[in-house]
Amino acid sequence: MSEVLPNCPQCGEAYTYESGLLLACPMCGHEWAAEAVEDADGGAGEDAPPAIRDAVGNVLADGDTVTISKDLKVKGGGGGAIKVGTKVRGIRLIDPVDGHDIDATVPGFGAMKLKSSVVKKVL
Repeated sequence: MSEVLPNCPQCGEAYTYESGLLLACPMCGHEWAAEAVEDADGGAGEDAPPAIRDAVGNVLADGDTVTISKDLKVKGGGGGAIKVGTKVRGIRLIDPVDGHDIDATVPGFGAMKLKSSVVKKVL
């Protein structure tokens, strides 16, 4: 790993630090894998859209299966909460709408948009 740590990919701040095998940002709390940053720097050209990554830095793609990484309160309708560990199959990546960049059907809740920062890819 290089001496200079990269800026946070989520908020852009330069105050990142190493936390075990991950890099962390004290400003927004985002954690990501150091290898993911190195792969992103040497990857596609400038014209390619940025890759959408999950809460730990794994690149997401259409059709992936993810799990919810923290309890989510659901507004409207019946209310309730989506619990940690809920498995969501066949996600679709979309252009971000208010920070929500995943369109998915959550079991027991139906179709909704999710933020990539609250899911983890099932490997």
